[in-house]
Amino acid sequence: MCLSVPSKVVEIHDDATVTVDTLGVKRRVSCHLISDPLAIGDFVLIHIGFVMNKIDHNDAQESLDLYRQIVTAMQLESEQ
Repeated sequence: MCLSVPSKVVEIHDDATVTVDTLGVKRRVSCHLISDPLAIGDFVLIHIGFVMNKIDHNDAQESLDLYRQIVTAMQLESEQ
């Protein structure tokens, strides 16, 4: 099973790649598999270094909020 965390496009490059921010981690990924144009601020889902699709901003924020809650709960659990 693959768990894809929404990533925000923070930079667009001329070689069909973009830089994304995934929960504070920035990396450069390929746009060769997506036909939709991307803009800075768009949220995307990535699989093995390729943008697979663009997602709605509200859906992305909802998912990110849930991931943050999970991380917080895991951190609290490990402190006990």
